[in-house]
Amino acid sequence: MTMETLPKALEVDEKSPEAKDLLPSQTASSLCISSRSESVWTTTPRSNWEIYRKPIVIMSVGGAILLFGVVITCLAYTLKLGEKSLCILKMVGPAFLSLGLMMLVCGLVWVPIIKKKQKQRQKSNFLRSLKSFFLTR
Repeated sequence: MTMETLPKALEVDEKSPEAKDLLPSQTASSLCISSRSESVWTTTPRSNWEIYRKPIVIMSVGGAILLFGVVITCLAYTLKLGEKSLCILKMVGPAFLSLGLMMLVCGLVWVPIIKKKQKQRQKSNFLRSLKSFFLTR
């Protein structure tokens, strides 16, 4: 059965939502445009804040959650509360402690990775410029 012999009921109207799903997507190009990752296409230098913003935010949020977990855990063991609320605080406190510590460590590990990536990028830019210098002669 070819496309020409399909009944009219099976054809998709161009203005229908089904037709919009069938249109070619622009996601690949829009992702490249909106991406904040540094690639070979971007040549503008970025400030330190732009480079280290995400790890700083992750470390700050992780530290705040860790501190919140410490406070809740301390309150659970120092206050005289009912059995049910004491049990809940003893479960929630260490959960916030572990979540905060995990986020803090992720941010701390992310910083040296970014530094290493920056050094590699500087080396590759230097080698690329040397290569273009010698190839143009």
